[in-house]
Amino acid sequence: MKNIFASAAAILALGLISAVAHAAPILDLKARFHPVMSETGMVVSQEMIASRVGSDILAAGGNAIDAAVATGFALAVTLPRAGNLGGGGFMVVHLAEPNKTITIDYREMAPSDAHRDMFLDKEGDVDNQKARFSIKSSGVPGTVAGLIHAQENYGLLSLKQVMQPAINLAQNGFAVNADLSDSLQSIGLRLQKDSASKGYFYKADGEFYQRGETLVQKDLSKSLMSIASVGREGFYQGKTADLIVAQMKRSGGLITHQDLLNYKAVEREPVCGQYRETKVCTMPPPSSGGVHMLQMLNILEGWDLKSMGHNSADYIHRLVESMRRAYADRSLYLGDPDFFPVPVAQLTDKKYAAVLRSQIDPDRSSRSADIKPGLPDQGGTPKATKESTETTHYSTWDQWGNVVSNTYTLNFSYGSGISVAGAGFLLNNEMDDFSSKPGAPNGYGLVGGIANAIEPGKRPLSSMTPTIAFNSEGKPILATGSPGGSTIITVTMQLLLNVVEFDMGVADATAAPRIHHQWLPDNIYYESGVSMDTLNRLREMGHKVNNKTSRLGATESIQRKAGTRLFGAPDYRREGSGAVPQAH
Repeated sequence: MKNIFASAAAILALGLISAVAHAAPILDLKARFHPVMSETGMVVSQEMIASRVGSDILAAGGNAIDAAVATGFALAVTLPRAGNLGGGGFMVVHLAEPNKTITIDYREMAPSDAHRDMFLDKEGDVDNQKARFSIKSSGVPGTVAGLIHAQENYGLLSLKQVMQPAINLAQNGFAVNADLSDSLQSIGLRLQKDSASKGYFYKADGEFYQRGETLVQKDLSKSLMSIASVGREGFYQGKTADLIVAQMKRSGGLITHQDLLNYKAVEREPVCGQYRETKVCTMPPPSSGGVHMLQMLNILEGWDLKSMGHNSADYIHRLVESMRRAYADRSLYLGDPDFFPVPVAQLTDKKYAAVLRSQIDPDRSSRSADIKPGLPDQGGTPKATKESTETTHYSTWDQWGNVVSNTYTLNFSYGSGISVAGAGFLLNNEMDDFSSKPGAPNGYGLVGGIANAIEPGKRPLSSMTPTIAFNSEGKPILATGSPGGSTIITVTMQLLLNVVEFDMGVADATAAPRIHHQWLPDNIYYESGVSMDTLNRLREMGHKVNNKTSRLGATESIQRKAGTRLFGAPDYRREGSGAVPQAH
């Protein structure tokens, strides 16, 4: 395997863009959106060094699963605000042989001492500080179990081989890029409240790491070496587990040794649907993303979207009305399927979509206050919940046609901000993704109810939507997904529609301006590049168009065209993203 670190500076240079990019209009960035082409394999992630790690694993004989696992562990080192050992996520895997698609659910689980009212104060209101920033907000981490499950069952290389690059990066250090430097400065007040986090991510005198300086993470390297040596027992048992439980006891957390032992990653059948000639396979519950993306696609399929024109007022109107109804249903019907009977078949039924479509006035906006969850004979009342935008997605594709689409997270940027002293990694604050109280919004403004109430061993609802699309011959043509909290579902769907409905190449599909609506609040969020005429027309139709945003999501996608030719498109809405083809 070639030396992954020999040209770190050159690798970083490829992936960096100015910090101004976060606020720049998307159309001004379009020149940056050029696809990377490969005839063999490809890795696209939010951080260039991690993409290079995955590409080198492909070159060393690994498959897409090996590359995905290597990239995931590398991101735990180089993208600490979202890449992680202490969080969880979802993976969609297409296996070329035997032509099968599976999903791996490694979402965090509520500790055994968790209970429904754990974040309520004496008045019965949600204590958001406790729900989002205390150690009680940490669910039992699933990332390590999920990545190991994927590698041991579907990879070709050894766990030690795919983890060694991440170990080296933590042990020897890597050059801090502009994105990491800026994020550590912006989050400094919160991270430095925790002594372990302060020691791991800031200099001894408390100063910030500047671009180009080396960040070494010795404790993290030891945790990674323990996992590489003995597998999941190196995290869920032994010294690392002891350090996690000790941190819980010191800080009033809930996770016990038994909780760690009980954690399991679960394989689930993907939720798949048909949009015209394209088959779409994505993540089932406890992700809400797959169900509601298919629901929206079913509604949209009834119109000739292409004739309306991309991002025209007529097109965006239909997107918004579909989003409004899907997010209303999300508020009531979605939760962990091991605890709640999620009506997946009903929500993704094309007949149900036709009913919803018939309720949409093609010339006039609905009001969210008038839209309720629409399934018949489903009891309960919708209640309101917000998800962090600091998730990360990556996609891998190998020369044999195996494909991985993976999204994982700590929830908020840098999770709870609390690190496990001695172990080198941050804890998640995913417990806030449960509905702490019917009617009370979580950190992202989404609505939830009984289906997503806190229960021991339960997995919180998520919007993460890793997706693989297939052509009429059953061959994969697109792997995509995005961070973005509540916007993940709509961003992923728009990328997909750009490719399969509007015939865009993956780079143009990535660069195109995006919009978002989530039922509550009743507003359209939009990026620069949507024309003023379109916005004014939407207002005339009755839409509330008040929320211009510099960025919606960050898809990291791979498209297959012209036989075996792959095109990778990093999303420069987030600095440092990179697509790396497999070296010959």
